[in-house]
Amino acid sequence: MNASDPVAPFEFATATRIVFGAGRLAEAGAIARGFGKRALIVTGAHPERAGRLQDGLKAAGVSSETYSIHGEPTTLNVATGLARAKLKGFDVIIGFGGGSAIDAAKAIAGLLTNDRDLFDYLEVVGRGQPMTHPAAPWIAIPTTAGAGAEVTRNAVLTSREHKVKASLRSPHLLARVALIDPELALDLPPSVTTTTGLDALTQLIEPFVCLRTNPLVDALCLDGLRRIARSLRTAVSAGHQLAARTDMALAALFGGLALANAGLGVVHGLAAPIGGSHPSPHGAVCAALLPHAIALNLQALRKRAPTSPALPRFATLAQVLTGRDQASPEEGVLWIQELVRELATPSLRSLGVPRDAFQELAEKAAAASSMRANPLPLLHEELVALLEAAW
Repeated sequence: MNASDPVAPFEFATATRIVFGAGRLAEAGAIARGFGKRALIVTGAHPERAGRLQDGLKAAGVSSETYSIHGEPTTLNVATGLARAKLKGFDVIIGFGGGSAIDAAKAIAGLLTNDRDLFDYLEVVGRGQPMTHPAAPWIAIPTTAGAGAEVTRNAVLTSREHKVKASLRSPHLLARVALIDPELALDLPPSVTTTTGLDALTQLIEPFVCLRTNPLVDALCLDGLRRIARSLRTAVSAGHQLAARTDMALAALFGGLALANAGLGVVHGLAAPIGGSHPSPHGAVCAALLPHAIALNLQALRKRAPTSPALPRFATLAQVLTGRDQASPEEGVLWIQELVRELATPSLRSLGVPRDAFQELAEKAAAASSMRANPLPLLHEELVALLEAAW
């Protein structure tokens, strides 16, 4: 990367409004009142965490109910929430929780105004048809720092019958408001902080080295990577420290902005079929794959695309993560390996992914939308070898 690098034409889109800062949950009631009077709050497994939000909504004259998602959202979760939203006449949807709750809320809001079947719009296992109408007004309020779903235009859903994760994807799915309050993560346990934080790390690395990067994405990724490098360990070990939580919230936000406007790569290409057929925390799957994926991409680029503009980016990545100006790409891989080892993240084997599934997982990954932005196409046998290394 240098001043003479050509800049290809690009676009950049995100939520209509981003509200960031400690204590800003207090503004949620007034924001929601600008969109409607009846709010469906889509939460994770602990809807009681939305108590303060509901109090603020009530004070602003907005009635509310919660709809809880246990685990990562499925097509059935969305269909059930959609039916409830229609039956009870909710006019604003709020996603309050991690990426799962926010993606479910996003999908429900989109399907409220686009009345064809969910599978008409779903990618990969559906018909992938475009949504033609703006989503119902919806607000994203993340309580973790990982997915960046508050600013993405896709909702990742698990189709149990197909054993895969796939996306609803449309510019119409962008939130009207993304409200990010780092205080909401102060009570997160270390295990959740670890898995979500490593998801955020992956979602900054993959857009930075992918085929569709651009100067805005570069700036976001580099700043976010510096914040994770200095604050993830602190957020895990001393989660009450607001400065570390603020860094992680910004890094997750930047990762969401980056992936929505550039793309991802092989880690998420494999994570989709793994998560669809062997349910496990998405961030843990990313952590198991990440160092091996970077090593594989490096090896494949040097062998088959030695003049690729992606190669120098791996050196820049290593320099940002290690804080050393002369760090090599391999030292970046080692830094990530040491991080996941220090945080005691599990292997694919520990996550229950069987070796006899590798061939099928590699085949499904090749068709995943995330793979289209990987720095170069990877061979089937390379994907299987990556899974072996992460097992």
